[in-house]
Amino acid sequence: MAAMACAANYAWANRQIIMTLAGEAVGEALQASGSDLRMRLVYDVSHNMAKLEEHVWKGETLKVCVHRKGATRAFPEGHPKTPSRYRAVGQPILIPGDMGRSSFVCVGTGRAMEQTFGSSSHGAGREMSRSQAKKAAKGRSVAQELESKGIHVMAEGRTTLAEEMPEAYKDVERVVDVMHTAGISKKVVRLRPIGVLKG
Repeated sequence: MAAMACAANYAWANRQIIMTLAGEAVGEALQASGSDLRMRLVYDVSHNMAKLEEHVWKGETLKVCVHRKGATRAFPEGHPKTPSRYRAVGQPILIPGDMGRSSFVCVGTGRAMEQTFGSSSHGAGREMSRSQAKKAAKGRSVAQELESKGIHVMAEGRTTLAEEMPEAYKDVERVVDVMHTAGISKKVVRLRPIGVLKG
């Protein structure tokens, strides 16, 4: 558990550095300076984590280790472990889509506590392996396809784009609809990509 916490802290620090550098790059591009360069963190959450939590199982409250792989917490409004800032509405759930389709912000529900140990999907998951995606993208310009949809992309190379092309992933809208209909999470907002960085 200590080693996992170290890995989570490393990832958290890395995200803070990326946010700071991205803010500086945006500020430089917009010719802003000083406090205009600072990005404000709205929400940060770890996924692929195990946590010791209390959950009701067959009518009994138990302390259990919940490992969320490709999943994230979905605690409801009023839950003491929901961050205080969001306690009145429920735990925010960030569900990223792919480079060419939507992402979503949802919130956790009481039903998630009953059915999924307070967990929700953290994305749609891959439809194709990386090698399958590279084969499917052969002869195509994924960057131009995205640009034609008004999505600006910057990537390390064509291979990276091919591995991560939109069709390589399941349709996140369908995944979110299933979770919303099942009552595991509630949709709050749909986000449309306008810029993509792939390293």
